[in-house]
Order: sequence, then C-alpha cells, then structure tokens
Amino acid sequence: MTVIEMARELGKALQEDERYKKYQETKVKNDNDVDLQNLIGDFNIKRMQLNQEMQKKEKDAEVMKKLDSELKDIYAKIMGNSNMAEFTAAQEKLEKLISSVNYIISMAASGEDPMTCPEEQPAGCGGSCSTCGGCS
Repeated sequence: MTVIEMARELGKALQEDERYKKYQETKVKNDNDVDLQNLIGDFNIKRMQLNQEMQKKEKDAEVMKKLDSELKDIYAKIMGNSNMAEFTAAQEKLEKLISSVNYIISMAASGEDPMTCPEEQPAGCGGSCSTCGGCS
C-alpha cells in the first residue's frame, strides 16, 4: 500500500470516528436552526456596517459604538444558542483529533518513531526537534 493509499484509508477512518460524526450531526443542526441562521445573518450585516463606517474618512464615533455594541449582543446570542454550543464543542474535539494526527505525521517525517511519539505537541514545544530532546 502506498503512502497516498494509506492517507485515503486514514481519511476514511476519520470519517468513521465518533468525533467526526458528532461534528457533522451538530453542523446539520446549526444549518437547520432558523433562529440561529437569522442571528448569523444579522451579525454579518452589522459587521459589514461597522467595517463600512470604519473605512470612512470622517468616522462617526457614536455610530461605531452603537454598531459595536449591537454586534457584541448578537454574538452573545449566537454563542448562547444551544445548537451553537454543541457544535463548538464537537468542532473542538474534531480539531484536537486532526491536530494529533498531524503532529504524529510531522514527528514521523522528522524521524521520530510514530508508534511512540506523543499525540500532542508538548507544552512549550516550538516544533523543531533540532534543539530539543524532550519528545523521545
């Protein structure tokens, strides 16, 4: 089996992982949550309005302050939505899994034993093994 074929198998395994399935499930919930989608649309409109105001030569501080406040309020509502909270948690778990896979592959490409290297980059690690002996 070639490295590319193995990568494809790894991709298939990733899609069979419960963290991936939970991410996809929560993404669909978010997409189908009309109230959440309306909030996201409102957020994007307010963000564009704020950006437009910030680009003006003669900025209106009161308008900018009001838009910023409205933007923060909408963001708080978005993040307080139960579907968004569930999605964010699932997304973080999937990203951690992908980060672990990438780290193991990077360590193997640097000559480390992929069977014994850690799943996560050690705290304080800059990623260069040439100046560190802490992973082995």
